Amino acid sequence: MIDNLKKILNEDQDPKAIEKITAKLENLLMSNEEVGYIAVQKKPAVTIFPDSIVVTNKRIILCKPKNLGLSMEFIDYDWDDIAGSFVKEGILGADFTFTTNSDLTHTVEYLPKNQARKLYTYAKEQLDLLKNPKVATPVVEEVKTESPIETPVQEPEVEEVQTEEVTLYAEIMPTSRDIIRDTEVEAPISEEKGLAHLSQDELFAKLQNYKKLLDNGLILQGEYDRLKGEILKFL
Repeated sequence: MIDNLKKILNEDQDPKAIEKITAKLENLLMSNEEVGYIAVQKKPAVTIFPDSIVVTNKRIILCKPKNLGLSMEFIDYDWDDIAGSFVKEGILGADFTFTTNSDLTHTVEYLPKNQARKLYTYAKEQLDLLKNPKVATPVVEEVKTESPIETPVQEPEVEEVQTEEVTLYAEIMPTSRDIIRDTEVEAPISEEKGLAHLSQDELFAKLQNYKKLLDNGLILQGEYDRLKGEILKFL
């Protein structure tokens, strides 16, 4: 299960929360449906049962825990029913909002900013694919005739279809400077022998810590990529 979530666990998500959500989604996904991204709510206080939002290549799924986390409510909308998506950033996180063609509006509050931006980017890509589908090139089959003289078959000219570019802009409204919390600086581990003795939970904790160091400007992108690559070898 952890191996299938490596591409999602890159924006400070809680691995246990992501694994719990995907376990409940296993029986809900349709054929040829793949999870593109999962964002988990993170309120300023302790969030025991956070809401989450899942985007796949077919729909948006809202996941809301019920009955003290013993059950979960799922609300989904196909991409062809989505009219637009927006992101609003504040001091304590970001709000991801999407509207439907029937004028319904849904908002998930207190998302980490990086996760909200990932959701917006994925939603924009899916809406662009829906509104600007790729033009398939027709396949011309060779015509066989009984005549001894072979007549060359001319391939039809494919006319280029100019598609209208549709751009959805996220509403970025920072109200003030982001509050940078004190981050415990952990000395990077460069030797694989030190990482080999750590558990998966400890490895994920280190990966999240390095991401915070990168976001706070304490390490460079190249150093983060190197450290991330060393950790992923043991996951």
